[in-house]
Amino acid sequence: MSLINTEIKPFTATVYHNGKFSDITEADLKGKWSIVFFYPADFTFVCPTELGDIADVYPEFKKLGVEVYSVSTDTHFTHKAWHDASDTIKKIQYPMVGDPTHIISNNFDVLIEEAGLALRGTFVINPEGVIKVAEIHDLGIGRDASELLRKVQAAQYVASHPGEVCPAKWTPGEATLSPSLDLVGKI
Repeated sequence: MSLINTEIKPFTATVYHNGKFSDITEADLKGKWSIVFFYPADFTFVCPTELGDIADVYPEFKKLGVEVYSVSTDTHFTHKAWHDASDTIKKIQYPMVGDPTHIISNNFDVLIEEAGLALRGTFVINPEGVIKVAEIHDLGIGRDASELLRKVQAAQYVASHPGEVCPAKWTPGEATLSPSLDLVGKI
């Protein structure tokens, strides 16, 4: 079953954010647009390139009212140690969620049970807590934060413009489509 248009499931976790530890639940993701960005593990190879890419684009997400939550099955203590040890990870300003119990990874269907790690999963969640974008990659395939930003912009546009849809490669300011019988076969 697809997670698209389903509400996020309950969880409780500890985050490392702005030099502090704090608790978070699914309720904290509601009331604003959120990105939940799963990655396999701290102190690895592709993961810091992705998290650094998100960190570079993070100000653009914030301008859109979006909070980013990176999640791995590491603990919040490991997130702090990685943050302190890596110049790339040091620039992260978004919450880093620890999921050592695997509850969140299971909730989003990204857990690799035999390895105790998460696949590379990206989820865009609307303010009601409903998943609008779900993308899951194999471990060796990195993601692109600028494409994620475009997807968030499209999801926000569609949410605020009922009856319109965004075509491939749509960016803000470009034409959208209004599905109708007249449009069938003319694209």
